[in-house]
Amino acid sequence: MSRRIVRFFVAGRVQGVGFRNFLVREANARSLDGWTRNRADGSVETLVAGPEQDIAAFLEAAARGLSASRVDRLWEAPAEADALSGVEGFGMAATF
Repeated sequence: MSRRIVRFFVAGRVQGVGFRNFLVREANARSLDGWTRNRADGSVETLVAGPEQDIAAFLEAAARGLSASRVDRLWEAPAEADALSGVEGFGMAATF
């Protein structure tokens, strides 16, 4: 099974509504590795790695969001192959 690493950003009403907790639950349910964090511009950044099919399902969940959130835009950015080297599990990182 192919492992994929994805960095993505989500804009909309995604801070102060439990969006990162939602992503942590979704990622851990799929045994993905990585982190998510708030950004000073009001968006959320996530770096995640795992099997292709699990990443696809995770991205779908992120695009859908939870009832308290509103996802206006989700976009991917390049991620280095070793970006998560040594990271096990999925959690929250400090605001950037």
